[in-house]
Amino acid sequence: MNAARRPLIVGNWKMHKTVAETRAFIAELLAANLPEEIDLVVAPPFTALGAAHEALAESTVALGAQTMHEGAQGPFTGEISPVMLLELGVTYVILGHSERRLLFGESDAWVNSRVRSAIAHGITPIVAVGETSKERQAGQTDRRVIAQTVAALDGLDATDAARVVMAYEPIWAIGTGANCDPVEANRVMGEIRKSVGGLNDVPILYGGSMKPENVASYAQQPDINGGLVGGASLDPVGFAALIEAAARHA
Repeated sequence: MNAARRPLIVGNWKMHKTVAETRAFIAELLAANLPEEIDLVVAPPFTALGAAHEALAESTVALGAQTMHEGAQGPFTGEISPVMLLELGVTYVILGHSERRLLFGESDAWVNSRVRSAIAHGITPIVAVGETSKERQAGQTDRRVIAQTVAALDGLDATDAARVVMAYEPIWAIGTGANCDPVEANRVMGEIRKSVGGLNDVPILYGGSMKPENVASYAQQPDINGGLVGGASLDPVGFAALIEAAARHA
């Protein structure tokens, strides 16, 4: 990881963990004597955000949400606003995750409106981009991730773009165990960094089957500044091991 960019590890729990499980997880994670040289975020489901906020109150671990609506309020059944997230102590929000794009129809325009809203409300957006297996095989990886990055940050000046976190998640590697080669991931992330003004010093995270056994190979790459971790963030012992391995190579 580039020393000029403070490393960041984000645990995206997706649709896992009840309130009780969240409290138990955080208690065990915080007991692990986590390294101070890495910033940490956990992103529980909406129902557990309040409990997580309370459990993290005396720690340096930040709280993230897994998505949000761009509006402050309104007739949007089932949606959660940035104002609601702020009340629960949320400081990061994951936007544009491939599961949201593919399963729930979130467009580039929706991602952009939510990125802009998050920044306006003082929440750091973690903007996910990535290509499908078919796009990679067709040699379209760079074009796809650059297009997603440009669309997500459309209308932001360099100052606001510098307030985001980017995450490169090759869709074919998410939850499959087939992680992207670290050197190739670093190359793609370098292209992302160059695609929009203001991204030179932002953290760019790798996501896609990152685990304790392979995190060091990513941490050693100059344009990889941490990880957006899914399955490997669900066990506190394993997640702590991943964080410690990343810190050793930061």
